[in-house]
Amino acid sequence: MSNVKGAGTNTDPDRLAFVALAHLVEPGRRDLGVLVRQVGATAALERLLAGEVDDNLRQIVEPRLVHIAPRGTVAEALLHAARATVRADRLGVDLLTPLDDGWPHQLRDLVRLSRDNGRIVDRDTDPPLCLWVRGAEPLADACDRSVSVIGARAATAYGEHMASELAYGLAQRGWTVVSGGAFGIDAAAHRGALAAGGVTIAILACGVDRPYPLSLSGMFERIVDGGGLLLSEWPPGSDPHRVRFLVRNRVIAALTRGTVMVEAGKRSGARFTLHRAIRLGRPALVVPGPATSESSVGCHEELRAEGTRLVATVADIVEEVGRIGLDLADEVRAPERTLDVLTGLQAQVLDGVRPRAARTAEEVAAAAGVAIRDARATLPALVDLGFVVCHDGRYRLAPAP
Repeated sequence: MSNVKGAGTNTDPDRLAFVALAHLVEPGRRDLGVLVRQVGATAALERLLAGEVDDNLRQIVEPRLVHIAPRGTVAEALLHAARATVRADRLGVDLLTPLDDGWPHQLRDLVRLSRDNGRIVDRDTDPPLCLWVRGAEPLADACDRSVSVIGARAATAYGEHMASELAYGLAQRGWTVVSGGAFGIDAAAHRGALAAGGVTIAILACGVDRPYPLSLSGMFERIVDGGGLLLSEWPPGSDPHRVRFLVRNRVIAALTRGTVMVEAGKRSGARFTLHRAIRLGRPALVVPGPATSESSVGCHEELRAEGTRLVATVADIVEEVGRIGLDLADEVRAPERTLDVLTGLQAQVLDGVRPRAARTAEEVAAAAGVAIRDARATLPALVDLGFVVCHDGRYRLAPAP
């Protein structure tokens, strides 16, 4: 299987324990994640099924036990997990767990994201227990040089243009473009990367075998056929739930080297992802919009806050997420003008020369406000450069080319 390398097999009980836990509990549960890190997935599964866990976690598991392990045995749970992997194989879906070589280890950073502020979505931010993947590209390789491009679903033409252009340019430079597979900015980013022949990853809040929204099915198939990936923490067959979109946003922020928010209103969920990136220490990059656009109010508010950087070009983005001192953006220069070749003194002397009325060097000096010796020394150089013509010791501007 393309994404499963090394020790992972469909019969490895330690690996199947991760799958069983992922079926029993929604992704990101902080209490379960702590338990797995303390005792391992297999022992955590044993304790969970024996009821030797916190009451809150035990009660959350109970409704699913009747379908996964009716008698509450580890053997039942592992059998359910094994059957899930077989079904995934038949669908062309790969499975990754933290035990596999192809696991993206930057996801471990999510352990430090949790905050106990009374909001479940801020507390339950632990790394995924497993990932389900459609596509041929090895996930860890694809994420090594990746940038997430996010924004509003109700995007404007400006926002979709910027997302598409930035994604196209990033893909041309060999960067993987990651987004959430939604309408608006997400779809524009995926399509921009596809147009450049690059790799793009859609991180879903449902099963990868039934990506949502259905009206973007053609785009999802193009992603897989074009060498990209569909990725989810939820097993095949899972439905999209509203809260799952917020839960998966932490993965978008953690997988990539930086997050670019292209267009976002006041209450856009993209801001939630951007805040995740900031707290993970990833570059949080924001594209400004028109000052009068309601669709960019969220972007402008984020640009006024600490921790974000304004970007407008692909070069700006690569400078922020790329190699220090190497992936630098070119200095922005105004278009060159003919007069740019002149020194300051030459430009000042030239101001004293008229187009039709020829002047002596002394008259040019008086008009330009320079010393006569400077005018005499500078005017011949202006003649050589083609800016001035001289007749009988008098100077006037050369005709326009």
